[in-house]
Amino acid sequence: MSNEKDLMPYDEDDAVKFIQNYIPQEIKGKFTNDEINYIIDIVYDYYDEKGFMNDDADDNSVVDIDEEEIVAYVLKYTKKDKINNFSSDEIAFIIQGELAYCDSIGIFE
Repeated sequence: MSNEKDLMPYDEDDAVKFIQNYIPQEIKGKFTNDEINYIIDIVYDYYDEKGFMNDDADDNSVVDIDEEEIVAYVLKYTKKDKINNFSSDEIAFIIQGELAYCDSIGIFE
């Protein structure tokens, strides 16, 4: 019996902290909070471009997220913005961390 009032609001600072704790030990501390926020912003641009953020979308529809496609999208924009210090594996960990954060606050329910 979940409704919108039961959901915790998405908080960028909390998301970044969650992701910093989520990523593997060998890359902890490699990226600043601003860099992680930058990647999250690109991911949400991808979601918007794909129509996943559409308010008219059916709440019961299943969204198939192609992680490899998102990683390629993020890498394209980091190169365009001349921010090339991310590997595809590192971006994938950040995306997985962001998805885990969203799951932890009930966004996918």
